[in-house]
Amino acid sequence: QVQLVESGGGLVQPGGSLRLSCAASGNIFSIGAMGWYRQAPGKQRELVATIASDGSTNYADSVKGRFTISRDNAKNTVYLQMNSLKPEDTAVYYCNADGRNWSSRSWGSWGQGTQVTVSS
Repeated sequence: QVQLVESGGGLVQPGGSLRLSCAASGNIFSIGAMGWYRQAPGKQRELVATIASDGSTNYADSVKGRFTISRDNAKNTVYLQMNSLKPEDTAVYYCNADGRNWSSRSWGSWGQGTQVTVSS
């Protein structure tokens, strides 16, 4: 089994910054794509950003130029640097990753979520 544990959420004023982290642990041989999603109250979960194993990235239009996704393969960790935060960024942020375990079986996991609240 693979576990994803997020950290770094909290309350921040509009225009502020936060950095989210997500560490993967367990039966991991390799990690493919890693990403961040978010879900605001009453809305569907939506993609925020993804990063492939080769480092290529993809962002939702709403966060382009403000958020940066990165990964540390040695630590099995993905980060989301969020700058110029807006009230509409308020949501529970979830980490997602997939890969293969030591039995060559594919896996996919979600983190438990971390709350980000942008408010004055």
